[in-house]
Amino acid sequence: MSEQAAPPKLELSHTMLTEDDALRVLDGRRIRRGNRVMDPKAQIVGEFVKSIRVPGYFPPLPELRQQLRTMVTLMDEPAPPLPRVDDIRIPGPAGELPARVYAPQATGAPRPTVAYFHGGGWVQGDLETHHGLCARLAKHADVLVVAIDYRLAPEHKFPAAVDDCLAAYRWLRTHGRDVGADTTRVAVAGDSAGGNLAAVVSQLAASVGVPLPTCQVLVYPAVDFSLETQSHRELADGHVIPRDRIVWYTEQYLRGEADKADLRASPLRAGTLAGQPPAMIVTAGFDPLRDEGHAYAEHLRRAGVDVVDREYSGQIHAFVSLTKAIPQGMACTLEIAEYLRKRLNA
Repeated sequence: MSEQAAPPKLELSHTMLTEDDALRVLDGRRIRRGNRVMDPKAQIVGEFVKSIRVPGYFPPLPELRQQLRTMVTLMDEPAPPLPRVDDIRIPGPAGELPARVYAPQATGAPRPTVAYFHGGGWVQGDLETHHGLCARLAKHADVLVVAIDYRLAPEHKFPAAVDDCLAAYRWLRTHGRDVGADTTRVAVAGDSAGGNLAAVVSQLAASVGVPLPTCQVLVYPAVDFSLETQSHRELADGHVIPRDRIVWYTEQYLRGEADKADLRASPLRAGTLAGQPPAMIVTAGFDPLRDEGHAYAEHLRRAGVDVVDREYSGQIHAFVSLTKAIPQGMACTLEIAEYLRKRLNA
């Protein structure tokens, strides 16, 4: 079946079905691209998202941002309990930045730390949309996770988000002990737009006089605004982030065409990535961002950087944040947690 076929009329409850139930709902209408076959539960979620959207229409920002919060609330597993979850404020270039600390232990020696930058197209997302994911990473990687609520577009255009994330990373390296961080072991991680910001912070860290991240985890990252890869072409009408949505996010975030070539927006365009931190890059087979993620992994590998390039071939964008509806998102989270545990304790 091609992706152009009309999706069924779905109720949200279908996203909570077992895999066998999902296959029955799909009734043989499996989406395939070459040797990739979409996970039936991901297909149910993706078709539901398509069914409730009006193509080309973007609601007012408060409603748009609430949509992501609602989607995650309904489709992601609740956050696991942790001994300590604290909301803090971090000095930023334009005022204090809200942040949230997730600690796997209430007290004890400073712990290896992950600065987490949320996804949402630089327009959506906040501490609540990624609360479950950050708590799971803290628990299963046994590390401190500090989620950063950077400024969003279009109110704050590029490079505001970059400046905020870089300032937050620098603060963790210099003052992180105030919240229980081991300032000698700090990784960066993020998904989608947050993956972009994590890659950019890794490239810029030395320029502000702090050590490079111990490692970086980029989950379906956006790393080049050209939108010219094969996956962008073949998945222009894809699930969750079709091309018209990606273009809209771009228009909200960037100040103009010239920003697309700025390495702080398109880190894939860096001439060399020699000396960059070890990386884990996660991609989804039915995500328009798939091929640029693989390209960034290859760019790092050619520069001699140790890279884990992991594709979940049957998945869609955002699956790591939809673990109740798409159980493979939890499997991926555990894989990321194991990578962080090993790298930060090496």
